[in-house]
Amino acid sequence: QAIMNENFNVNEMQLVKYEKEYSESRLWEKIKSVAKKAGIKVIYYVLVLFYAMKSENVTMAEKALIIAALGYFILPLDLIPDFIPIAGYGDDAAVLYGLIQKLDCIDERVKTQAKSKLKEWFGNYDESKLEE
Repeated sequence: QAIMNENFNVNEMQLVKYEKEYSESRLWEKIKSVAKKAGIKVIYYVLVLFYAMKSENVTMAEKALIIAALGYFILPLDLIPDFIPIAGYGDDAAVLYGLIQKLDCIDERVKTQAKSKLKEWFGNYDESKLEE
């Protein structure tokens, strides 16, 4: 199976190789260091997946995919290296968003947790920009 966005397609088996890159401490470090550069939408996708992974509704298979996707986000040298202006986080956003669309464990409670954390970090923001 594949995780797809309009212009991006990642095979789940390809994604799994990024599982080893994930740790919660590395995730928070990455978010802290790139939040403004990556943008609020990418950070929202990361947080949605993080809170979904902590949900009682998540299956082991979904959790493995989430860990792999977050590992992909953490790794700076992925398909499109993060240091490339504008495009650097485009592949991360596509993988994260594609997985969010596919998972059954993501509910309004998970999205609300992510939005609350965004508000804590970024202050007031336009929520409509998150779902575009």
